[in-house]
Amino acid sequence: MLVTSTAKMKLYIKYMVSLRCKLLVREELKKLGIKYVVVDLGVVELLEDISDEQRDQFRQNLLKSGLELLDDNRSILVERVKNVIIEMIHYSEELPKINYSDYICEKLGYNYTYLSNLFSEVKGITLQQYIIIHRIEKAKELILYDELNISEISYRLQYSSVAHFSNQFRKITGLNPSYYKKLKQKRKGNLEDL
Repeated sequence: MLVTSTAKMKLYIKYMVSLRCKLLVREELKKLGIKYVVVDLGVVELLEDISDEQRDQFRQNLLKSGLELLDDNRSILVERVKNVIIEMIHYSEELPKINYSDYICEKLGYNYTYLSNLFSEVKGITLQQYIIIHRIEKAKELILYDELNISEISYRLQYSSVAHFSNQFRKITGLNPSYYKKLKQKRKGNLEDL
């Protein structure tokens, strides 16, 4: 149940990266009678503190769906960083006009070097690598939609050039974007023949 008041408590949830996850979390909160203000990617703002029993039940219910309630401050911050990146790349109409590092710092209120070092320690990859992986995933999605050409995708994802985009795409997928597009079209054709 959505309540329009200021939040008292925040809970952070790992692996909560889609609209479907948000719906699932809302449903679990509703089942437990927990009043919330906002359910967003990776975070729930509650209207009031919850009991240890409610928290444990919520944790168990989330685990059944592959989500994890976080308690460790470092993990919480890394999850917040991941959610800012996912939201920025996958759910924004346009990527920010400022550097990704500035955008992340602005959103979270932390120094980029601190966030980058913490992210690398906890995740085992650099923050920059994580951003690149998500940009390429978004590029693959845009290629599948077949509404933009490779040059337009490169521009939309703010690559400095099509060559730079193609190089990163190839590094991550092992294929160049044009070949990837042809494979998708060929696969679609094969499915239509069935």
